[in-house]
Amino acid sequence: MPSLTQRALARVPEGVRPFLVRHRSLVKFLLVGSGCFALTLLINYALRLTLLERKPVLALTVATVAGTAVSYVLNRRWSFRSSWRRREPLLFLLVSAVAIAVNVLPLIASRYLFELREPRVSPVTREVADFLSGMVLGTFAAMLFRFWAMRRWVFTRMEQPVADAAGVFADPGPEGRRALGPSVRSAEAGAGEGDA
Repeated sequence: MPSLTQRALARVPEGVRPFLVRHRSLVKFLLVGSGCFALTLLINYALRLTLLERKPVLALTVATVAGTAVSYVLNRRWSFRSSWRRREPLLFLLVSAVAIAVNVLPLIASRYLFELREPRVSPVTREVADFLSGMVLGTFAAMLFRFWAMRRWVFTRMEQPVADAAGVFADPGPEGRRALGPSVRSAEAGAGEGDA
């Protein structure tokens, strides 16, 4: 019986399936990132509206650290499915520290370099500038850096697709390949081991 992911892939337009299968670690990374973005957004605004009302950079930093901790577990277990190495957590922390700095730099520039804060601008303008600089621009720049750095330095030993315990993007077997159609079979045949 096909897994949940295989059934979801069967519903995707046939022209898109090969791309999703070929770039499965990127797709997983983006799904994990979307969830962690939502978590970061929730924590950021919860802090900004309560405890850290006057400290938006600190609120975003705390929220980003929390989202980063969750992303480590999900990326290691699902997106990159790496074999654990002793120095992996240290490398992840180093990459994440740089990524957190990349994430908050646009907000710092918006607030303190371009002075998009009260009393120079209205509260609405300030909030829009904070959201666009910190949550949109900063998160996008940090996401690009994280994906590149995680694959390059942190999660370098990838496991085989069959090792995925949840069955996500695992080898569907002959029965599952028939259910997914010819485009997925040809994409899987062309996928390299590093793309698992």
